[in-house]
Amino acid sequence: QVQLVESGGGLVQAGGSLRLSCAASGNIFMFDSMAWYRQAPGKQRELVAGIATDGVTSYADSVKGRFTIYRDNAKNTLYLQMNSLKPEDTAVYLCNAHYLTAWISRDYWGQGTQVTVSS
Repeated sequence: QVQLVESGGGLVQAGGSLRLSCAASGNIFMFDSMAWYRQAPGKQRELVAGIATDGVTSYADSVKGRFTIYRDNAKNTLYLQMNSLKPEDTAVYLCNAHYLTAWISRDYWGQGTQVTVSS
């Protein structure tokens, strides 16, 4: 069973920075893509940033220029560097990995890490 474990969340003041980590079991290149989602109370889960195996990235408009998604293949770890944090960034952040073959399509999720940004 694939396991994704997030860490790095916490409480930070507005304008501050955090780096989230997602440690994945096995080789992260087995996944077609990986991504960070977030879900705030009363809101739907939204895609924050994604990265494909070829390195192509995508970001939600709300975080462009502030967040950076990247990976360390040697450590099998996905990261989300979050700068210039705003109170509206407060949410549970979830790591996602997608695995696709000609036969199966699977999504794996971590349990999430809380990010709280104070004003």
